[in-house]
Amino acid sequence: MGSPLSSWPWAGLGSYKYLLYGPLVWKAVQAWREQGGVPTGSWCFHLLLLLALRSLIFQLWFSYGNMLFFTRRRRVVRDGVDFQQIDAEWDWDNLVIMQTLLGAMVTSSALFPAVGDLRVWDLRGWAVALLLHVAVSEPAFRWAHKALHRGPLFSEYHSKHHSSPVTQPLTAAYGTPLESLVLTLAMGAPIAGAFLAGAGSVSLVYGHIFVFDYLRCMGYSNVEVISHKTFQAFPFLRYLIYTPTYLSLHHQDKDCNFCLFMPLFDALGGTVHPKSWELQKEVDQGKNDRVPDFVFLAHVVDVVSSMHVPFAFRACSSLPWATHLVLLPLWPIAFCIMVLQVFCSKTFTVSFYYLRGRFHQTWTIPRYSFQYFIPPMKKGINHQIELAILRADKMGVKVLSLAALNKNEALNGGGTLFVSKHPNLRVRVVHGNTLTAAVILNEIPSNVKEVFLTGATSKLGRAIALYLCRKRIRVLMLTLSSERFLKIQREAPAEFQQYLVQVTKYHAAKTCKTWLVGKWLSPREQRWAPPGTHFHQFVVPPVIEFRRDCTYGKLAAMRLPKDVQGLGSCEYTMERGVVHACHAGGVVHCLEGWEHHEVGAIDVDRIDVVWKAALKHGLSPP
Repeated sequence: MGSPLSSWPWAGLGSYKYLLYGPLVWKAVQAWREQGGVPTGSWCFHLLLLLALRSLIFQLWFSYGNMLFFTRRRRVVRDGVDFQQIDAEWDWDNLVIMQTLLGAMVTSSALFPAVGDLRVWDLRGWAVALLLHVAVSEPAFRWAHKALHRGPLFSEYHSKHHSSPVTQPLTAAYGTPLESLVLTLAMGAPIAGAFLAGAGSVSLVYGHIFVFDYLRCMGYSNVEVISHKTFQAFPFLRYLIYTPTYLSLHHQDKDCNFCLFMPLFDALGGTVHPKSWELQKEVDQGKNDRVPDFVFLAHVVDVVSSMHVPFAFRACSSLPWATHLVLLPLWPIAFCIMVLQVFCSKTFTVSFYYLRGRFHQTWTIPRYSFQYFIPPMKKGINHQIELAILRADKMGVKVLSLAALNKNEALNGGGTLFVSKHPNLRVRVVHGNTLTAAVILNEIPSNVKEVFLTGATSKLGRAIALYLCRKRIRVLMLTLSSERFLKIQREAPAEFQQYLVQVTKYHAAKTCKTWLVGKWLSPREQRWAPPGTHFHQFVVPPVIEFRRDCTYGKLAAMRLPKDVQGLGSCEYTMERGVVHACHAGGVVHCLEGWEHHEVGAIDVDRIDVVWKAALKHGLSPP
């Protein structure tokens, strides 16, 4: 059994902990019925409204702090938030739950005034609250915080909070019940004092709590928001308001910068970190920024999955993408953003991680999958891709890998268009399809003698067919174009050409149990496969798993090496730590330091070379 107040009493309830709000909701509903409208006279209603608005403050600060296209140059700690920290902070809202329940207990007391007895606004209450915050909350919190850093108190109660290496707005609420009680007292003392002085008001309750949460989230945002020029112009402000840099130094060194919001009390106690303001200036000037070594250039899949970005909802982006009903009400907002992006947007940074000292970023073209098939939009999409490549080249990026439709053959020849147009590019443009082909080929059991290939004349289909025929595996290539088939067949060595067979109907594969799917299959077309067939896929989107007597492979992917750092978001439907094979192909290109562009047709001779290089660097099949 742990120390008192070191764990949450509802920790074992999981998501059912939200049932603790049940009595509050019930009372608010009853008040609504009795009053025949919004129950503004019910404290239960106000507590629930405060809960929603406070959660929104945390969410908005989280979103802002992780919008790398706004904030990447002003990040205090370069490292990313990994899955371990995300899982540890999963129940960050325990603080808000506790404070809401405590608020319900206080407001239900006969000593506490009813909402109807309070003024909406009372300036005297704000003055009393401000005085008490400075005179009571700030020094008391600093004393308690410093005490929590001593011996057993730290190990039992505070080490959990400091286990988060990169502060985030949600980290501000993450901790043990004892820490949360200290925060609650620091936040509640000024409000209680104002009410005891007879100067309490509804606006004070809302305003003080909002300002408290706002400042906590700002300090934990890991992004500098106050210009160093402001502190240069008004030096005394350094002692009245802390900064994210100030807070991050505390999390790193642990023996300095203990204050709540006002460094004045650290200055009086001699615990201000000597580099607090020098480092704040460097971060604000962007000196902490770094040029990426590798960029994966992605695009948006569809409107609903656009909400899977890391700066939207961490509980969503840290897990493989799946449609959640709770996100559906936000669909109109996501749709409006899509429309807006058509007229005024450019490529933006979405996420990043580190691998063996190299800085990897994912950039996104603000275009959606269906837009790639609208002829009038193709020129604009290519222009966006070209600008991203030129930007990467100017920055000094070493390798840029094109994702999915950004390397579509009909769009830009698998990247050939850009390399031909800009022959002096220093950045290496990679489509990553060589490793994609390798992943698919290495999934095929060694005892297979015949395969059925759809999408047979595509870039990947061609490479797969040519590779397999060299292994003396018979390839049934589904295509209506004899010309395209013969062109591929002539590329094979003469002694292996017999293993490439053109078929024009699905029923030609009715006895073949290995299907390589490069073109979408309808349930009707899947019926031609015999029972026990395995569908290997390199088609986007994946086919519907219609046949229960067959098995379905997932899209080609690779698991990143175990020493990857700061990875905290899933790539679309991929598991944690797994990326699409074309992404992994770019990673291998960067790790190997290859100087060639990988664009256009796949070099079949390099499939095994790339596969062995991937395994050598610790990448593995998922």
